Amino acid sequence: MRPTQAPYPGTRFRRLRKNDALRRLAQENVLGVNDLIWPVFVRDGVNLSEPVASMPGVSRLSVDLVVRAAEEAASLGIPAMCLFPYTDPDLRTDDCAEAWNPDNLANRAIRAIKRAVPEMAVMTDVALDPYNANGHDGLVRDGIILNDETVEALVLMSLAQAAAGADILGPSDMMDGRIGAMRHALEREGYQDVAILSYAAKYASAFYGPFRDAVGAGSRLVGDKKTYQMNPGNSDEALRLIERDLREGADMVMVKPGMPYLDICRRAKDTFGAPTYAYQVSGEYAMICGAAERGWIDGEKAMLESLLAFRRAGCDGVLTYFAPKVATLLRDQA
Repeated sequence: MRPTQAPYPGTRFRRLRKNDALRRLAQENVLGVNDLIWPVFVRDGVNLSEPVASMPGVSRLSVDLVVRAAEEAASLGIPAMCLFPYTDPDLRTDDCAEAWNPDNLANRAIRAIKRAVPEMAVMTDVALDPYNANGHDGLVRDGIILNDETVEALVLMSLAQAAAGADILGPSDMMDGRIGAMRHALEREGYQDVAILSYAAKYASAFYGPFRDAVGAGSRLVGDKKTYQMNPGNSDEALRLIERDLREGADMVMVKPGMPYLDICRRAKDTFGAPTYAYQVSGEYAMICGAAERGWIDGEKAMLESLLAFRRAGCDGVLTYFAPKVATLLRDQA
């Protein structure tokens, strides 16, 4: 694109900012409810809502309340939810076998949502950290995160989630080769219509802390995740990872975290043109909420501005804990 305009005063950019109507007519990007995926934390129990201290307004919900949340989301027009389980500590083991238990917490929640709200697209998390005794996304032996053995486990996990009725699988583990292995297994077992939204460019970030609290992995984590998650200083590597995952069978790709990596979102969309998403992660959410609670910023305006930024950077959608609040605002403004 080559923008062309007359020299001043023939061109006055303020003309199209004169009033609300002109600003709306000239607006290049908009935020809509169809851009939202709502991440939700699920826990065992009945009629239980357990607040996550580091994420104001977010709670771990029992399966029955997750179903109620899905009904609320559907009424607001939110097209998809993403489930993250808070697994019983007694079920977190070195072999992570609970991850592919057909009746584990996540799979029960998938089935319950699809029974009650079949039109809601259910996305899952494919990684071992909620089931791992040491908090890592992969199997660990002698302090080393094992790649190929972990991929085999992730394939079992993916098939169990597909069998439960998941619409979208979200591999967030960052193991090499997992997309190809998952896609091959899904095709082989008759789940060819299950989509993969790959966490293709997931950085080793300081913004994940509240999430790890929410799924109970933070206190268990031994060491860090820098041997499999990306170096925050790298940009070209992200494109190589995204291309690899698309070639292996990913339908959509994600950049995580979101706001600190808008440049990666833009490069990904411009380079590949594939459906591109960002995860506005727990730390981003907590910062906005925390500043708003203290009166330092206008929380509602900051929330909307932050989400519009993802659209401007080329994202087709955003995973955000603000989803129901944003959807309500958009509905009321219509």
